[in-house]
Amino acid sequence: MSPPIAPPGWSRWLVPPAALSVHLSIGQAYAWSVFKPPLESALGLSGTQSALPFQLGIVMLGLSAAFGGTLVERNGPRWAMTVALVCFSSGFLIASLGAATEQYWLIVFGYGFVGGIGLGIGYISPVSTLIKWFPDRPGMATGIAIMGFGGGALIASPWSAQMLESFGSDSSGIALAFLVHGLTYAVFMSLGVLLVRVPRGGKPAAGGASGPSALTGVQVSARSAVRTPQFWCLWVILCMNVTAGIGILEKAAPMIKDFFADSSTPVSVSAAAGFVALLSAANMAGRIGWSSTSDLIGRKNIYRVYLGVGALMYASIAWFGDSSKPVFILCALVILSFYGGGFATVPAYLKDLFGTYQVGAIHGRLLTAWSTAGVLGPLIVNWIADRQEEAGKTGSALYGLSFYIMIGLLAVGFVANELVRPVDPRHHIPAPKEAADVQRQQSV
Repeated sequence: MSPPIAPPGWSRWLVPPAALSVHLSIGQAYAWSVFKPPLESALGLSGTQSALPFQLGIVMLGLSAAFGGTLVERNGPRWAMTVALVCFSSGFLIASLGAATEQYWLIVFGYGFVGGIGLGIGYISPVSTLIKWFPDRPGMATGIAIMGFGGGALIASPWSAQMLESFGSDSSGIALAFLVHGLTYAVFMSLGVLLVRVPRGGKPAAGGASGPSALTGVQVSARSAVRTPQFWCLWVILCMNVTAGIGILEKAAPMIKDFFADSSTPVSVSAAAGFVALLSAANMAGRIGWSSTSDLIGRKNIYRVYLGVGALMYASIAWFGDSSKPVFILCALVILSFYGGGFATVPAYLKDLFGTYQVGAIHGRLLTAWSTAGVLGPLIVNWIADRQEEAGKTGSALYGLSFYIMIGLLAVGFVANELVRPVDPRHHIPAPKEAADVQRQQSV
């Protein structure tokens, strides 16, 4: 499938909606918790078992992005979005069959494995193209798209809950809900497939489809990038930032209830659900707000904010969170905005360091940090909380140690960010090869 070249006069502002249609769809992953209680009741699962499709999906996101990144660069955004559409929608259809036949392994395989591949390819599908269309504002451009992944749950969560209420929460109702999800997302993602275009010859002029080559300045291939200390510093930065954010996100509802269980105003179930919705909104807002800010103050400075201020927010919760709901909520919202902002800013950070030549493939490899953090963050918070509960502790005491660990991890990320330097010229693409690559792109 050849990358579609934008005709003369094509507006670059049509590309972010194309990317957003994919990211809003695959962002449903953050709404998986809606299906957990019905699955546990209908199929007799434990909480750990019902979380398996989501966990496998995040692992496959990182792995498919890493191994498929070069294919995305080679075949273009339309091919990548098509693969994401087929895998993500097929995952729901397979999961629907699993629910209908009460074969849980089919749900895990469909949603987690097949759908997870769609998550990974879909997540990186527009990144390189957006950066080439918006070389003047790469943080804002990628933030618009990646905002959709953070905000997808705001649409999917109430929509899924309404379907389960209408269809029923037994196995047949869950199967029908999965089926509707798969078909609806296929239609919605197809809008992105049809709309996406790549710029003619590379970097467009403001609002146009032509201009000088995007392959100017520093350019590093994906193969060379993973051999640089800059890549691994960014890997540590992303892993630490995501671990800190997902540590709260994964256990948000029970955490706020535990913190104020012994207070005069305990948190109700509905209030805890509202807190989760606020976190999702902060996650989404941070992706566009902080990434756009990075265009003004620089990528290194914005990560100083994410990691340094994030550590202060964790310390504030550990010290004062159980005595003040506003402090707890405000600090958690700031941490989740940094969590989302870190995802949206990292493609632009990669572009600054490695150029646009294979930034999509490099980004894919970097997302293995997300897979690691997706396991590490929940493991730290849940394991420590379980051990503290066994020791007879309650309330905020369940989380104090894990919060101090998060502060330490953010400090490690802060140091890694300070170590980032320009890439050594020996890793740059030689000028003749760069020119040949440009010529080959223009002849496609």
